[in-house]
Amino acid sequence: MQKKVLLMTGAITLSVLLTGCFQGEQSLEDLDPPQNAEEVNNLEKPTSDEDSEASNEEAEETEDTEASEVAEETVPRQLFLIDANGMVASQTLELPKLESKEVATQVIEYLVKGGPVTEMLPNGFQAVLPEGTEVIGVNLKEDGTMIVDLSEEFKDYQANEELQILESVTHTLTQFENVNKVQLWINGHPQTEMPVNGTPIGNGYSRANGINITDTDTLDLVNSQAVTMYYPAEHGENRYYVPVTQYVEKGEEEFFHSIIQSLLDGPGFQADVLHVFNSKTDLASEPVLSDGVLELVFNEEILKDSEAGIIADEVMETLVRTLTEQESIDAVDVKVENKEQLVNENGESYDEPVTKQTFTPTEQL
Repeated sequence: MQKKVLLMTGAITLSVLLTGCFQGEQSLEDLDPPQNAEEVNNLEKPTSDEDSEASNEEAEETEDTEASEVAEETVPRQLFLIDANGMVASQTLELPKLESKEVATQVIEYLVKGGPVTEMLPNGFQAVLPEGTEVIGVNLKEDGTMIVDLSEEFKDYQANEELQILESVTHTLTQFENVNKVQLWINGHPQTEMPVNGTPIGNGYSRANGINITDTDTLDLVNSQAVTMYYPAEHGENRYYVPVTQYVEKGEEEFFHSIIQSLLDGPGFQADVLHVFNSKTDLASEPVLSDGVLELVFNEEILKDSEAGIIADEVMETLVRTLTEQESIDAVDVKVENKEQLVNENGESYDEPVTKQTFTPTEQL
């Protein structure tokens, strides 16, 4: 009889326990902790103060690195600066990536002496706008005119710097496809001439006004046309291209021939740039323009390695940069007589006409 009572008591107890387990979705927090139990806040193994500090430092470093990676998102931009020889030339620098509407303001701010470009300047280069110059506002009109409103500090420059400033601002902004010319304002007032030396700027200044203009005293300007040529230059290990405006004879059929002949002759002794063409290089036939592609056929003297058909990279870039400045030319197809295939210095073949974007990618604002 006693055994039956014990069995029944055990069954009842088991039944109660099972019933408690299956009623509802009771969480661990609903259960009363056992008496004398210690509170547990961290289920991981205990760490010392030093370990904790090290862990916090690692976490902070990770956060700083992630934030830095986000902040350092950049995009290449051309800035026309002053080189060691006093020439206005472009340098491609990585600038913080901004929305399109802010880019025009940004590139101008990076032309200011003592501004954000200071720590980025390549060896031998300097900024061009007077220190303290601020951009009050920019406005791109439908006709491609970029209005740039600058603060009063813009007037604080020397007379011999005036053309450099105009050329730098104009070429920096007209790197964008939908900007054709630049109109300068000072503190909300349009300017028809520059404030120090009185250079006329009318309703705007464009690339047609030239850059690093060579001496024109002996030229017949009436029968000549301004053309911007690109020549390589170097300062230390930095190799870059300098635009130089020269005048060539007018004439629709022979105009492209005149440009190329001027390139072959070089800029003379006035510009401290490199001459990249062999002295006997010449055109084997007249240039032909078709659907925006200018076909050029040279003699073998243009080649760096005649047997391998190698044309020097600087020769190709000089030709393409210069010729695509003309509105009618989108690409250049270089050929050499008696050669079926041309390659660059890396052995890559020129299967298609070469465009300006190969060397200076363009975009719109």
